[in-house]
Amino acid sequence: MNADQLRALQAPIKARFRENPESAQVVLCAHGTLNRERCICQIPTHRGPVTEAGLHELTGGDGRWACSAVMLLEALIGCAGTTTCVVSTALGIDFSAGKIRADGAIDFRGTMGVSRETPVGFQQITVSIELITSADDAQLNKLKELTERYCVVAQSLKTPVTTRVVRMTP
Repeated sequence: MNADQLRALQAPIKARFRENPESAQVVLCAHGTLNRERCICQIPTHRGPVTEAGLHELTGGDGRWACSAVMLLEALIGCAGTTTCVVSTALGIDFSAGKIRADGAIDFRGTMGVSRETPVGFQQITVSIELITSADDAQLNKLKELTERYCVVAQSLKTPVTTRVVRMTP
């Protein structure tokens, strides 16, 4: 896809959002099924089979289930990677190949209740993107800036949203 094709693809959507701002506001949803015997959550995705999320090895798991914390990192690189592709297209920055990686520093003493002073969750996440490109430093800095700005997952982690459990029903 080139910049003109991207603009043509997005132009009617942007126009609709300008004319009717409410049309841009949606509630995205994910759902799963709990399996208490195995201590897992089965999560269907719209693109494939069910993912079974369970305990990480440092919380008692044996490695056969997906770790939700790693899935968060996967969501981050999926969003940041897609955003990088779209922004580079819009800016006319060509690259022949690219890789993305997220490293999240976590201290499991928090989630295991070993230390109340240790936060539960990631203390730091670093995203690294490697591109094979002839773009100069100024172009790459602009690409980095706009990728950070428009990546939904990164912005949600940077400025956390209110998350709450709203009900437990019998």
